[in-house]
Amino acid sequence: MGLIMRILLIIILLFSPLSLNAEDFKEAVRSWKLAAKQGYAHAQYNLGISYMYGLGVPQDFKEAAKWYRLAAKQGYAHAQHKLGLSYKHGQGVTQDFKEAVRWWKLAAKQGYAHAQYNLGVMYMSGKGVPQDFKQAVIWWKLAAEKGDANAQYNLGVMYMSGKGVPQDFKQAVIWWKLAADKGDANAQYNLGLSYKNAQDYKQAYAWFHIAAVNGHKEAVKYRDIIKGKMSEQAIFEAQELSKELFAKYNKQ
Repeated sequence: MGLIMRILLIIILLFSPLSLNAEDFKEAVRSWKLAAKQGYAHAQYNLGISYMYGLGVPQDFKEAAKWYRLAAKQGYAHAQHKLGLSYKHGQGVTQDFKEAVRWWKLAAKQGYAHAQYNLGVMYMSGKGVPQDFKQAVIWWKLAAEKGDANAQYNLGVMYMSGKGVPQDFKQAVIWWKLAADKGDANAQYNLGLSYKNAQDYKQAYAWFHIAAVNGHKEAVKYRDIIKGKMSEQAIFEAQELSKELFAKYNKQ
């Protein structure tokens, strides 16, 4: 392959790795190595991904962590996040929650939502940092505001329980609604419970039904309990509402 064609291939592969099929990855890895050795952080990150998942190369967690680290040291947030995951799970490095937190903080301060979410988890559980519900809320809120459904769900739980924030049922419902609209079955179930407790059976039935379709087993039970309290017309309206809600979040 000529030099100009190879350079063009590197540019294409750097920014569209997910479009590759299995046969393309070996050539992709060769091209990424050329760019990575020149210090291109995105290529280093892509090599880390390739070794992590065995794409174009044999799976090798140590090699993945090595390339993640090179990119992470250049401030590449995606790589910082992945290196944090390697430390959390002990993949290619010795498991170290403090190191995971350190790398996630670097990515989180750049606005990387997944790292912000993971920091919230660590503060909630007290792994790698002292347990601190307020810090968990701070990081989850940052991720939630960027649209992270897991963070939105967890933030709703914190408002419902009053951990790290004053208890606020309305805020809990607001955050669960955002997560539910993205298809989060736990958020959909909790919305069902909230509407059930408010005796809004049409909304409760609709959200329980959606959560049930998405695999939440408890939602099936509560949907059927609610159904026994409703007229045929109310059930029909609730089923129509669930269709509307399905259509809405499937477009997102």
